[in-house]
This record gives sequence, structure tokens and C-alpha cells, in this order.
Amino acid sequence: MLDDFMTRATLAGIGVAFAAAPLGCFVVWRRMAYFGDATAHAAILGVALSLTFQVSVFAGALAVALAMALTVTMLSGRGYAMDTLLGVLAHSALAFGLVAVSFLSGVRIDLMAYLFGDILAVSRTDLIVIWGGAALVVALITWRWSHLLTATLNEELAYASGFNPKREQLILTLALAVTVAVAIKVVGVLLIAAMLIIPAAASRSLARSPESMALIAAAIGAFSSAAGLRAAYVFNTPAGPSIVCVAAILFACLSLIGWQSRNGSKHN
Repeated sequence: MLDDFMTRATLAGIGVAFAAAPLGCFVVWRRMAYFGDATAHAAILGVALSLTFQVSVFAGALAVALAMALTVTMLSGRGYAMDTLLGVLAHSALAFGLVAVSFLSGVRIDLMAYLFGDILAVSRTDLIVIWGGAALVVALITWRWSHLLTATLNEELAYASGFNPKREQLILTLALAVTVAVAIKVVGVLLIAAMLIIPAAASRSLARSPESMALIAAAIGAFSSAAGLRAAYVFNTPAGPSIVCVAAILFACLSLIGWQSRNGSKHN
């Protein structure tokens, strides 16, 4: 069954959706959208370094994404507004990564595949890495779920409950770096943030609890992956952007339904 490239691509997309869904909820709740962007952009530098030193692309992307996330965490609150700091680091990392790739001699690299993903080229080994990373992220978030929620709601409440919210921030940072590393093959660095944010944002109008929001976001992400791949096959469009387009359409439809229901309840 896994010899079929569409089957492998669909499983890869679902794996990334399962990793991105709970993490994306925290990104939305904490207003960390640009944080995810900066971490994703840094992955291109990781790709260049991994090709230079002939190590796994996953390992290189993970190392640099984690380094970027930790750098942002350490520099926050030290004289620069967070959006300014993230803007500088995100675009600088992407630029340095693209320049580093241009210096690679004797290495054939499809830059578009890393920028926008190449889900149709996912191998069995890639599937193992993607689902292994997704399992790690889901296990990590599930293990720390209540503490992460408390730290997200109120840092003072977290301290009063006997744990350090900065530690929970580091756990989110680690999970984000792993998600970026496993998603780079599927949607590429320029679209990873979209898969983190859009399914989570779309699930808000349907969810009645934080847990249900994470589950609905996972379902939306998985459906977007499968439907986007089908649309790419039928209309001969890029697979990664097609997946994000389906997620965006679902977000627009669900937001409209939620807006109409809120207005209807007000009039009643």
C-alpha cells in the first residue's frame, strides 16, 4: 500500500496535521503566530548546514529551528518589541539560509521543494520521521497539557500553582522546532506557519473547550491535507499551497457560520 506515492503523501499530511493541531492552538492562544514564522524560516539555514556537513536534513532543520526558538525566547523583553525582534530574526534567518544554499558546490538542491514542500516525494523513511516527530509532539503536549494551559492563561497563576511558566514556554519551543523539522518536506518553510495557525483558528467557532479545539483543529488539518492533495492531483497545482488553500477556505466558511450564529443568537 505504501508503494503508492499518493498514499504516502496523504499519510504524511495527516501526520503533520496531528503534530501541528495542538501546538497551533497554543500559538493562537498565546498570539505567537510570528514566532512560528521565525522558527520555520530558520529551517532553510538548517537545510544548508545539513547538506554542507552531509547530515540528515531533518537533524539540521531541527537543530537550527530549536536554536532560533531559544534565541527568541532569551531575547524577548530586552529592549525590543516582540514583533520587531521576530521580524528581524525571521527574515535574516531566511536570507542567510538562501545565501548559504547558493554557496553549496557540487550539491544539487531543489530550493522550491524546501520553500513550498514536496509532499509527493515523501519516502517510507520520511513517513517514519514525520509520524515519529508527530507522536513526540502529541505526547509532549498531552503530558504537559494542564500546565501549558495554566501558563497560557496567567503566568502568576502558574507560579502560584507551583511550576515555572518559562519551563512550559521551553516545552512549546521544543515542540515547535520538531513540528517545523517534520513539516518541511510536506508544506515547506514558507507554509508551515499557515498549517499551524489556520486549522487552529478555524476550529475556534466550533470548539467548546480547549481540548475539543485541539481535536477539531487536527480533523481540519487532516481533511485539508487529503482534500488539498486531491485538488492538486485534479487541477495540476502545487500540493503544499493547495493544502493551505483548502484550510483557508474551511477557515472562511467556519468563520462565516460562527459569525451568523452569533448574530442570530443576539437577535433572539
